[in-house]
Amino acid sequence: MTDVTMLDHIITQTLDSVGTSREKIFEIGERSRNEYEYLKKELDQVKVKLTHVINDVDETVLKTKHARNRLAKVSKEFNRYTSEEVRTAYEQASDFQVQLAVLQQEEIQLRIRRDDIDRRLKNLQDTINRAEQLSVQMSVVFDFLSSDLKQVGEYIKDANEKQAFGLKIIEAQEEERRRLSREIHDGPAQMMANVMLHSELIERIYQERGIEEALKEIRGLRRMVRSSLAEVRRIIYDLRPMALDDLGLVPTLRKYLENIEERHGLKVTFKHFGVEKRLAQQFEIALFRLVQEAVQNATKHAEPTEIIVKIELKPKNVTLVIRDDGKGFDLSERKESSFGLIGMKERVNMLNGKMTIHSKPQEGTNILIQLPVST
Repeated sequence: MTDVTMLDHIITQTLDSVGTSREKIFEIGERSRNEYEYLKKELDQVKVKLTHVINDVDETVLKTKHARNRLAKVSKEFNRYTSEEVRTAYEQASDFQVQLAVLQQEEIQLRIRRDDIDRRLKNLQDTINRAEQLSVQMSVVFDFLSSDLKQVGEYIKDANEKQAFGLKIIEAQEEERRRLSREIHDGPAQMMANVMLHSELIERIYQERGIEEALKEIRGLRRMVRSSLAEVRRIIYDLRPMALDDLGLVPTLRKYLENIEERHGLKVTFKHFGVEKRLAQQFEIALFRLVQEAVQNATKHAEPTEIIVKIELKPKNVTLVIRDDGKGFDLSERKESSFGLIGMKERVNMLNGKMTIHSKPQEGTNILIQLPVST
C-alpha cells in the first residue's frame, strides 16, 4: 500500500467516524426534544393538578377550622348535646384533619414533581442547545474534511510532481548549459577561430599576391563574420528576444512563430485580437515563455502539421490559446512533456491565472490560458 493510498484509507475512516458521530449527536438531540415535549406536557398537567390541590387544601383548612371550633364548642358544653351530636363533631373534625393531611402531602409531592420536571426541562434544553451547536459544528467539520482532506492525496501527489519538476529544472538547466556550450563552440567560437585563421591567410595573400587577391578574401571573410553574427543573434534570441523589450509582445511572438514555421517546416498561424498594447514587463515575459514552452512541446513531442496561436488583449486580462493537430496525449499519464506543462502551470499560478489543457491521443492538444494583467 502506497503512502497516498494509506492516507486515503485514513481519510475515509476519519470521514466515516465523523459522519457516524454527527448522526449520533443528531439522534441525541431528537431524543432530548421528544423527552422535552413529553415532560413539558406533564409539567402543564402537574401545574393544573397542583392548583386544584392547593384550592382543596385551602377549602379543607377552612372546613377543618370550623370542625375544630364546633368540636371545641361541643366539648365545652358537653351536657347540652346528645351523644350522637358529640360523636359526629369528633368524626367531622377527625375526617377533615385526615383529608387535610392527605391533601397537604399530595401538594408536597406535586411541588417536588414540578420542581424535578423544571430541572429536567432545563437540563434537556441545555442538551438540545448543545446538540444543535455540535451538530452544526460537526456538519462544518464534515464538509471541511470531505471537501479539503480528500484533496490531501492530490496535494501530496502535486508535491511529488513539484519535487520531480524541480529536479527536472536542474537537469534542464544543465542540459541548456551543455547545449549553449555546444552551440557556441560549434558556431560562433568556431567561426571566430576561422576568422582569425582567415585574417592571417589574407595577410599572407596580400604579401604574396597583391591587393586584389586580398580583397577577394576579405569579402569572403565579411560573409563569414555576417554568418557568425547571425548565429550569435539567434542564440541570444532563444535566451531572451530583445525585441520583447523594444517592440513588445505581439511583434515578438509574430517573429518567433515565423522562425518556428521556417525552422520546422510546418504551418504556424498567429492571430491577435484586441488592441496591440504594451503590458507590464513580467506579463510580456511570462506570456512569451508560455507560448515558447507550448510550441516547443508540440514540435518536440506531438509531431503536428499545424500550430495555431491566438492572443486576445483586454483591459483587465489576456487570453492565450495554443492549439496543435499533433498526436495528443492522455492527461492522466506522466510523460517527459508533462514537466513542461507543470512549469507552465507554475508560471500561470504565480501570476494568479488559470490554465486549462484538453488533449486526447490522436486528437491534438488545446491549451487555454487566462491571466489578469496590468499595463
